[in-house]
Amino acid sequence: MATIVLGVQWGDEGKGKLCDILGSGADICARATGGRNCGHTVVANGVSYDFHMLPSGLLNSSARNLIGPGVVLHLPTFFEELKKLQGQDIPDIEQRIFVSKRCALNLDLHEIADCIYEDSLGSNSIGTTRRGIAERTNLIVADLFEDDILEHKMKTLAKQFGHSHGVNETNYDVEGEISKLKGLREKLRPFCIDDVEYLEAEQTQDKKIIIEGAQSAMLDLVYGTYPHVTSTPTTFGGVMAGLNINRRKIDAVIGVVKAYTTRVGEGPFPTDHEFGVSTGRARRCGCFAKYSHQVNHYDYLNLTKLDILDDFDTIQVAIGYKNPETGEILRTYPASAALLSRVEPVYLALKGWQRPTTHVKEFQRLPEEAQGYIRLIESFLGVPVRWIGTGPGREDIIVKND
Repeated sequence: MATIVLGVQWGDEGKGKLCDILGSGADICARATGGRNCGHTVVANGVSYDFHMLPSGLLNSSARNLIGPGVVLHLPTFFEELKKLQGQDIPDIEQRIFVSKRCALNLDLHEIADCIYEDSLGSNSIGTTRRGIAERTNLIVADLFEDDILEHKMKTLAKQFGHSHGVNETNYDVEGEISKLKGLREKLRPFCIDDVEYLEAEQTQDKKIIIEGAQSAMLDLVYGTYPHVTSTPTTFGGVMAGLNINRRKIDAVIGVVKAYTTRVGEGPFPTDHEFGVSTGRARRCGCFAKYSHQVNHYDYLNLTKLDILDDFDTIQVAIGYKNPETGEILRTYPASAALLSRVEPVYLALKGWQRPTTHVKEFQRLPEEAQGYIRLIESFLGVPVRWIGTGPGREDIIVKND
């Protein structure tokens, strides 16, 4: 049976931690979408592990791991992460990681084109990670092992990006990248499999599969705040397109949501407030979880980072948005990014608990105000909160079974 773990907001919710916890009993951990522009951090036994290309299920020594065909594969990052994890004494990594031959390749060419395009937009830039994920093309892993196809596709792509983005011989060496890919392909060959055949056989045997979502619903190419979105689907539908999962063998879709909401990068965000988190990019706070549930239909929620709110005397929860021109309370999240940038949030103010929740392991031991906040989320969204994160460590989790 398959359990799908998805981000509810704009990413950075802490999906990796839940995937790590659930993965302890899994046979397979799989990535379905995304690329090196997203990732998970898992803290286990006081050690921090970072994942961008590789599934975090590698921390479970008995689990096999699959990078599915919906993932955009960057070969240098793949091998860099393997080497780093091997240096952190993760056992048998090379025997437990597989790559779909259908994965699209993320190239230096894509990264250069992405940077040129972002620079051309000036103050109206989309806010990409400048790693070329948005420039996904039809060059796949299987093409690496056919010289004629590889060279033809690479040279054709270079010409196409020359016309569309201004890539030229002064900023890109197509022959150099072809040579680099040929140098990496034999290293990659032992990991490559036919993912459709592999997953079909595993599902026939009712193996337990954990699927790691990449990024989150509000960055989805269709349902997110377009054009400030990623280039791959990040919702339940994206998982079904990115892996051949039998819909009859899905036992749960879990949404991971932070106790507060932030957004990294550009795009409209009505509940825009500075928050006491230091990053390299602007972060903003708000709540769009109900819309995300309407898109993904979560069975359970994992509420993370509750302890971040411990010092607040008041917690503002956005329960709706008002059109400032008409005074209308919007019944759903608007499709128009322009309207979204103008709406006024309707807040419900809750009393904060102003007591530490860090490392708490039982729901009943949380302050009453924190329990009330969680109950409000469950009532407002109509989804039970099953897991509550109370710190960065693997063990800092409450399992609520009521």
